[in-house]
Amino acid sequence: MKLIIAYVKPEKLTDVKKSLFDAEVYKMSVTNALGCGQQKGYSTTYRGVVTEVNLHKKVRLEIAVNDGFVDSTIEAIIRGASTGQIGDGKIFVVDLGECVRIRTKERGSFAIG
Repeated sequence: MKLIIAYVKPEKLTDVKKSLFDAEVYKMSVTNALGCGQQKGYSTTYRGVVTEVNLHKKVRLEIAVNDGFVDSTIEAIIRGASTGQIGDGKIFVVDLGECVRIRTKERGSFAIG
């Protein structure tokens, strides 16, 4: 079992979800996030004051998958999120030690579905 964490541009979320659905990955958590990286920042003026903006809006997806779905999930995210530009995002794959479905008390890969 793996937990796939992806940070993508907010405007690419619809494309990523469609690509994941096409790959038969239907379960995910989505949250808004701010971050910076190689994209760096930019300067803006607000009421005459110059400020540096170095945190960009991103969307964080968390997807728990069984081992057989890891590669197809990663490829689906890349297919949906890629523009070829700096700031497309990152994907992290983390080992998932335990998963428990609250309703049925199932554990492990059965709980992920």
